[in-house]
Amino acid sequence: MTLRRKLLLVALCTLALPVAGWFDVRQMEALLRDGQAQALQASAQVVARSLVVTHAVPPAAGPSWYVQSAPGPITVDGYGDDWAPLTPWSQPFARRGQLLLAEDDDGLYLYARVADARRTRADAEDPNALLADHLILTLGNAAGQRRYLLASAAPGPLTALPLDPALAGLPDQLTARWQEDGSGYQVELRLPRQMDLLTLGVGAYDANADGDRMASDTRPLSRYSAALSSELAQLVPDRVQARVLSPSGWLLARSGRLDSAPGADGQPGWFASLVYRSLLATRLEDAELWSQDVPQLDTAEVRQARAGKAVTVWRHGEERGSVVLAATVPIEQSGKVEGMLLLEQASRTVPLLANRALFGLLLTSFGVLLVAGGILLAFATRLSLRLARLRNAAERAQLNDGRLDGQLGPGRFPMTDTPDEIGDLARSFEKLFVVVGGYTDYLRTLASKLSHELNTPLAIVKSSLDNLEHALQDHAALPDQAGPYLARARDGVARLGALVRAMSESSRMERSIETAEPEDVDLRDVVRGCADGYRPLIGTRRLECRLPESPLPLHGAPELIAQALDKLLDNALSFTPPDGWLRLSLSATADGAEIELANQGPMLPAAMQGRLFDSLVSLRDKATPGDAPHLGLGLYVVRLVAERHGGIASARNLDDGSGVAFSLRLRGMPRQRLGG
Repeated sequence: MTLRRKLLLVALCTLALPVAGWFDVRQMEALLRDGQAQALQASAQVVARSLVVTHAVPPAAGPSWYVQSAPGPITVDGYGDDWAPLTPWSQPFARRGQLLLAEDDDGLYLYARVADARRTRADAEDPNALLADHLILTLGNAAGQRRYLLASAAPGPLTALPLDPALAGLPDQLTARWQEDGSGYQVELRLPRQMDLLTLGVGAYDANADGDRMASDTRPLSRYSAALSSELAQLVPDRVQARVLSPSGWLLARSGRLDSAPGADGQPGWFASLVYRSLLATRLEDAELWSQDVPQLDTAEVRQARAGKAVTVWRHGEERGSVVLAATVPIEQSGKVEGMLLLEQASRTVPLLANRALFGLLLTSFGVLLVAGGILLAFATRLSLRLARLRNAAERAQLNDGRLDGQLGPGRFPMTDTPDEIGDLARSFEKLFVVVGGYTDYLRTLASKLSHELNTPLAIVKSSLDNLEHALQDHAALPDQAGPYLARARDGVARLGALVRAMSESSRMERSIETAEPEDVDLRDVVRGCADGYRPLIGTRRLECRLPESPLPLHGAPELIAQALDKLLDNALSFTPPDGWLRLSLSATADGAEIELANQGPMLPAAMQGRLFDSLVSLRDKATPGDAPHLGLGLYVVRLVAERHGGIASARNLDDGSGVAFSLRLRGMPRQRLGG
């Protein structure tokens, strides 16, 4: 990874700023909502105490029947079509009965449905009517209560039979409609508003089940109160919707509406609303659209208030970008919950403030990130250019023959006068090149110096041996014992001379291999050409050449590869019998090519397999007097050629024990770069 990319990654660490800012904005939004919730809850508690003090909320004397407002004109026909909008809030009675009560300017309407698949029918005037399926209706006013029997042997109109004596204000005759279907029966009737009913009771008797034939569930009537709503409107704050609920959750009074219109600050867009709901306001409940105009509420906060606990909750608003705060407190009197007060307030201020703070923070953070990234990129570019100058100077300091540039003296290395870490590095490089250059020159000339210095003592020793031999022969015949010693001395002098010449030759050979120029070649042509040239040189031996069918390209120095093969062939001929065989093969590898020369002959000693390619190591006989000494430079040259091509040289015994194989693995020489 380049330096510029690393610094850009470092610049990305500034992304921690918007993350930390997001936490701060989220905490700010939570504090704003908590403060608003506490304020609304305090207002709700004040309004609730005011309602208790003014006795505006009627005391709850147990369960009651709730009378809803009629959604439209109701026709008394015994069918429930007109009651469909009110059906979700039907009130259970008896074991399988559902009761609906509604009123309008014409009177109070009652609709009762009883699930009874097995019915026993009788008219109300029938003496056995109480033994059949029937309804008991109890009406009560200030004067008392009176019961009525509602029964019919067939669908249609019916007249209720009074079961109690006449009572002032209560009718002597009630008409109703009785309808049936396969699942049960339903009864519908209308009562005049002038009756001023205080209580109402209803009971259902099933002839196929045990029970009290005269039983009815009598409860007081509760309904929406316009007077309580008017008083409530004077107590609640502006732009707040208030609802008073009975302990069962029925709506007793209501004032105000949720203000869903955009405020002076406008309305958040869809993206801003999505950001607020996804990243900031994560504690919002789902919007309850149905709860705005319903006669009964049974939400979680209402149930908690019924248990005597004040609670606030935030939920999504009906309009885009709005939230609703609901505070529910119990209305308590003498330690008893007489009802619940629910205050709701729609707000766009909190989302707008939170969104603006978040977007402002993001814009600022990304602006800082861009500026910091640009500064770091410029700094990294300048730093990269300076390092490139330093690298180019270091590469130019080395000449093609391996020597260091002698002109690179003190004070001439670039950026040595810079007072920073790059300048320190340049000055260290300069010192290093001066020291290494001097040491390299010393090592490069050491072999020639040694050979020059050793030639004179060797010449003196050789001439002294010649003079000694002539002197002994001039005075008398050379003794028999002296001959072998003189021959050994001359052989040793010859070997020392060969070593001195080899030292100079080895130094020149290493330098020529290092300075060889690479090119793109086809190894098949190189190996084929070498094999064709070897056949006249191997005498009676057999040479097999194995080449791949397709070209095998490589970026390397073909003259060095041929030189290495020459050394391998020379080594193989030394150990291959006159009637033996040699095998030269070329194959492709995953990262380059492999050239192998196998020959018939003796096996390699296990202890020497790892040292064969070192300098001055040889397995040939060194003790034969008179022969030219073998210095072991051939396989060393093979190793240098392999390493110059990014590979290795190795030797192994053949699996069948017939000989040895020397392999040259090549990956190619690196391509030279044209620029810095």
